[in-house]
Amino acid sequence: MIEMRVMGIAIDTATGSPIIVLNDLDNRKALPIWIGSAEAGAIIRKIENIKMARPMTHDLIIDVINKTGYRVDRIEINDVENDTYYSSIWLINDEGIEQEIDSRPSDAIAVAIRANAPIYVSAKVLADGSVSCDAQKDEEESEEFRNFIQSIKPSDFERLLKDDKQSDQ
Repeated sequence: MIEMRVMGIAIDTATGSPIIVLNDLDNRKALPIWIGSAEAGAIIRKIENIKMARPMTHDLIIDVINKTGYRVDRIEINDVENDTYYSSIWLINDEGIEQEIDSRPSDAIAVAIRANAPIYVSAKVLADGSVSCDAQKDEEESEEFRNFIQSIKPSDFERLLKDDKQSDQ
């Protein structure tokens, strides 16, 4: 799992739909996820610290979780199928007992930012849906890898196999 953070909300110019953008901690990858307007509003209200007179749905969820003796430990965006993302909210109590709650990513993110809980994304999800934020660094790493591949000799593998056999004995 790769830790991500909310970078903000964008609007899809073609459809007018809100998109939440998550970035990895190194700002190398961005993961855009199309979300509903209500969830976008809930996320924006928290990011902008806009106080509401009464608890909104995600505030209520946090209050219920806390009053049952649990706290939000983390959220995980763990799968994507046919452009639909799947996530879980992970709760933990003082005894270390964890509970996994199935959730839409938009709701999970809205809960996570209220609970100051980390947001994790699986490598599979990132591979399927992320975009590069640093093309220059990507190219540098690709060039380093190409140079490494070109410098490998068959004797390098022979040495590795010999070392592996010795460690098995």
